[in-house]
Amino acid sequence: MTDATKSTHVLQHQMESFEESCRAADLKLTHQRLEIYRELAKATDHPSAETLHKRLHQSMPTLSLDTVYRTLTTFEQHHLIKKVETVDSQAHYEAQMQQHHHLICDTCKEIMDFQWSSFDAVSVPEDILQWGAIKNKSITIYGTCRKCQALKEKKKLE
Repeated sequence: MTDATKSTHVLQHQMESFEESCRAADLKLTHQRLEIYRELAKATDHPSAETLHKRLHQSMPTLSLDTVYRTLTTFEQHHLIKKVETVDSQAHYEAQMQQHHHLICDTCKEIMDFQWSSFDAVSVPEDILQWGAIKNKSITIYGTCRKCQALKEKKKLE
């Protein structure tokens, strides 16, 4: 099986799971909702609502940015997608619901997923457990990616 075939199969399975989750949550499966989710599920770059709108505009010229925002908010409220927390004012989204963490470049703002199973396995400290119910623990690491580091080094040499 080729990588493209695998990706198509994974996306198809993800869409089927999404549709089942929408039915269970009593959410209508509109064409716009399906296409917004499909575009987000295909994305590897954690797009913003504006980016998703631009990507969908050519195939769905009547789709408004407001609809994209409202749809993403609905999906997030029903735990169908995640909002990636960043220090920037613009929200980014992902359809990847498995436990993972993020690396964010301070320069180019690229967001990359990574796994950290040893962190995931560590129990939270007792005093935090006294605080209340923990629903999620994740790490976001900020720094400078290799591409941006290389560009900074190149500029220093010029």
